[in-house]
Amino acid sequence: MRVLLAEDDVHLRGVLERGLREEGYVVDAVGTGEEALDYLRMYEYGVCILDWRMPGASGLDVVTGARRRGTQVPFLMLTAKDAPPDRIRALDEGADDYLVKPFDYGELLARLRALLRRASGDRSPLLRCGSLTIDPSTHEAAVGGEPAELTPREFAIVELLARKSPAIVARRSIALHAWPEEADAVGSNTIDVHIARLRAKLARSDARIETVRGSGYRLVAASQ
Repeated sequence: MRVLLAEDDVHLRGVLERGLREEGYVVDAVGTGEEALDYLRMYEYGVCILDWRMPGASGLDVVTGARRRGTQVPFLMLTAKDAPPDRIRALDEGADDYLVKPFDYGELLARLRALLRRASGDRSPLLRCGSLTIDPSTHEAAVGGEPAELTPREFAIVELLARKSPAIVARRSIALHAWPEEADAVGSNTIDVHIARLRAKLARSDARIETVRGSGYRLVAASQ
């Protein structure tokens, strides 16, 4: 899943970027609100983490500007501003969640997972398609209760397909969510290779990855 992180504190940005990458997220990290707005114009994100106080355009400016353009990405605000009027203002102007600094990193991850579930309309912490179960919190997949050994990139792909199931997911969307440089995947057979490996590893499941020629892929249960 691709995440946009906008934080002007270099140390905190570095810590969060490394931690999110270790959790399997593809991260674009920037230090200003203007950069965040530019990235939101170029890429599709699963969630955006914004510091409220940044030089130039603030995190709240980013939220309001993105919402005016119709951007639906969930926004998580990070800030030391903890007064109720500040929280109310941020939420009223388009933020989806609010985390006061200093915060616990585990809580940040839990809030990200909750925002991703909310965006997909799934209230359960687990993603399911037939006998395939995916746990975003542990990055584990299972078929009929038996673990499926997936690489981090394979997990990122099948998680995205499961969140969108049964809708078709374009190749570029897969590349954006699973590779730091989407051109590396779109311009080669890299995605096809990973899909083939996933199909082999999930072969005992009744969930299957279908190729929709000219469009992309979708994950469906055999009964669908």
